[in-house]
Amino acid sequence: MSDELNLENAEERIGVYICHCGTNIAGIVDVAEVREWAEKRLKSRGVVLARDYKFMCSSLGQELIEKDIKENQLTRVVVAACSPHLHENTFRTACKRAGLNPYLCELVSIREQVSWVHTDKLAATDKAKAVLSGGVERVRHHQPLEPLRVPIHPATLVVGGGITGIQAALEIADAGRRVYLVERDPSIGGHMSQFDKTFPTLDCSACILTPKMVSAGMHPNITLMTWSEVTNVSGYVGNFAVTIKQKARCVKTDLCTGCGICQEKCPKKVIDEVYEAGLGYRKAVYTPFPQAVPKFPVIDIPNCTYFQKGTCKACEKFCPTNAIDFNQKDEEITVEVGNIVLATGYDLFDARRIPHYGYGRLANVFTNLEFERLTNAAGPTNGNIVLRDGKTTPKVVGIIHCVGSRDRNYNNYCSAICCMQSLKFAHIVKERTGATVYNFYIDMRTAAKAYDEFYQRVLEEGTLFVRGRVAEVTDAARLPGEEGKLIIQVEDTLVGKQRRIAVDMVVLSAGLQSRHDSKEVAKLFGISCSADAWFIEKHPKLDPVSTMTDGVFIAGCCTGPKDIPNSVSQGSAAAARVLTYIDRGEITLEPVRASINETQCSGCRICNNLCPFNAILFHADRMVSEVNAALCQGCGTCVAACPAGAISGTGFSNEQIMAQIEGLLLLNLNGARERELVMA
Repeated sequence: MSDELNLENAEERIGVYICHCGTNIAGIVDVAEVREWAEKRLKSRGVVLARDYKFMCSSLGQELIEKDIKENQLTRVVVAACSPHLHENTFRTACKRAGLNPYLCELVSIREQVSWVHTDKLAATDKAKAVLSGGVERVRHHQPLEPLRVPIHPATLVVGGGITGIQAALEIADAGRRVYLVERDPSIGGHMSQFDKTFPTLDCSACILTPKMVSAGMHPNITLMTWSEVTNVSGYVGNFAVTIKQKARCVKTDLCTGCGICQEKCPKKVIDEVYEAGLGYRKAVYTPFPQAVPKFPVIDIPNCTYFQKGTCKACEKFCPTNAIDFNQKDEEITVEVGNIVLATGYDLFDARRIPHYGYGRLANVFTNLEFERLTNAAGPTNGNIVLRDGKTTPKVVGIIHCVGSRDRNYNNYCSAICCMQSLKFAHIVKERTGATVYNFYIDMRTAAKAYDEFYQRVLEEGTLFVRGRVAEVTDAARLPGEEGKLIIQVEDTLVGKQRRIAVDMVVLSAGLQSRHDSKEVAKLFGISCSADAWFIEKHPKLDPVSTMTDGVFIAGCCTGPKDIPNSVSQGSAAAARVLTYIDRGEITLEPVRASINETQCSGCRICNNLCPFNAILFHADRMVSEVNAALCQGCGTCVAACPAGAISGTGFSNEQIMAQIEGLLLLNLNGARERELVMA
């Protein structure tokens, strides 16, 4: 093949740009050699100029590309730099400013795929040439594309009524937009409503949460839907149709005043496994806690005497407003929204999974949530720290960090709050009982604002710290003074010896884990989960509240363990993203989408079952499938799976892929070095 432009490529004028990325690329790739090679060897493929620059993504680098497009009448651009995930839009926008269709730009990664994975400079340089060649071959088959434009419905759905969901809902509502706030429990508030104090400031949890709850409950732009669950989601960004099941409260909320007489007169007591963590009781008709929003109670149908035996009706008899309705049924409501914010929270690690810590077997081993209820003035003991007998104050308390987290047998990750929560518990025990407190820790992680200062405060208060993972909690006495005590067996790694420490109470600081139904929820909303079942963000650093499904945002602990300040921040961040979409009135979507040729479609429905975004519809009357372009994310799963070859991907046609492969193999070039690479 001649080095001169052939007739086929006579109209194409391709500019090649190679970034040094400081030393990220240039430290292992000979950028100058790659540029010289491209100028010479890729001339026959339409390359009319090649340049390198230290930081191509900088303003000066972008201006260089724009100037070349205008002055050299470039028809295609190839940039060899970082991952397209980071900078593809940067260079597309630069091309657009210069008057070139942005989809005639191809970005190839020679940082992540070349320099960062190689140590041999010669091999890395040769590979960079091959990757660049692949990009040049591919861009020759690009077609001008126009982005999709989708109108945005101004209403928003927020799923989860914890502090994160409340914050997101209030931010959006305060901006004058309609919000539907859905919570599966009878009241909003989430886990934070169960706490007594919050670290590191030790302010009352209810005192800072309740005003937020009341604001959400009374806001004219927020429709509060508690005791409700989302059952179906259809549509796409800007135009979601969401079906919500409102479970029967058996209470007419338009008549109920929240006076509480029904709860006083109800004769049936039930162990409260949710709000009181099994330490207290509630009635069969109840509000979860005194500050509940909304104020209306709910009848616990499985435990109500009337529903079980057909007798009683004490609540109905004494209700002054006739608000009790035993015939009330579940209802389904469909709302239309433009965006969805998921703030579904977390579950606590089940401490029973670690039998050698004795929880569930040894009476005076408590979880962190149980201890929160013990210390809460509205809890079952009115804030008194006592043993299971309800009266004995402990004289020695052991607090074990990282229960179920930072443990390869359970969860490898750090739960983010265990250290600070345990320090808070130590302070409260010292303050209220004067007991001796041991903290058994692996490492102290106090990285946030005022966290280390709080750690120093607890040290000064006399809390004893033992570094080492606890091996066992037992009641088997072996030494004098251990009778009737709990014994914590631990290796103190700072002194290098085994220790047996007798205590009256053990508090297990159980880690955070994803909700038990997170995978089902993710499937319902068309998003992805990590191996630990946390919701996956679009980018952990640059886009932490977006998902790969446009219009669905995530915030708070559903994305991973975090404290209250970070959860609140993410709620506000998600709200900001939603408001950006709403204020635009429409959203621009990537035109890289799949499409189905109906004449070739056999109606096998293989693609329907494989699509991770539920973007493919099946028309039973015509026995063909159709891709909803607004839902499609261009992942290509359906393209690869279609046995009839009826599905094609815009921007990823067979011609583009095969051309890129040929370019990577250097099949269109002459020269001994290229032939050697092919043979290798």
